[in-house]
Amino acid sequence: MDMEARAHSEHPEALRLWLRLLTCTQLVEKQLRSRLRERFDTTLPRFDLMAQLERAPEGLKMNELSRRMMVTGGNVTGITDQLVQEGLVDRVDVEGDRRAYRVRLTARGRKQFHDMAQQHEQWVVEAFGGLSEKDVSTLHRLLGRVKETMVARSQEPAA
Repeated sequence: MDMEARAHSEHPEALRLWLRLLTCTQLVEKQLRSRLRERFDTTLPRFDLMAQLERAPEGLKMNELSRRMMVTGGNVTGITDQLVQEGLVDRVDVEGDRRAYRVRLTARGRKQFHDMAQQHEQWVVEAFGGLSEKDVSTLHRLLGRVKETMVARSQEPAA
């Protein structure tokens, strides 16, 4: 049973919308996970870590990677160790801090990520293939308004 099946017509429309969003997210993510595994023999967390590093060519400290990925340091360390062994990322000492290092993509890692990212983008576009460009644009705009509202509320002082 998916998340949306929990809602009934007597529930508020906003609740049913929330559950539909969750269901759609889960379905798309499940497909992306499966395709990454089948096509590239990798996982979504590995892809996500490499995506963060691709956006920061100088590399990121482990705590910054954890924060950006919203996972524990242990999770990031395990994935990083695997990627180092495979030659896809390397660790670089941080000048002035003997205990810290930055993680960055190697040339091989950058190439592999580029190949995965192109395919990932295509899969995401396909996932929304049942919508017109106008529908996608409208949905993006409306969800942007929800995001703005939630960000604004999160910055309000607690009562």
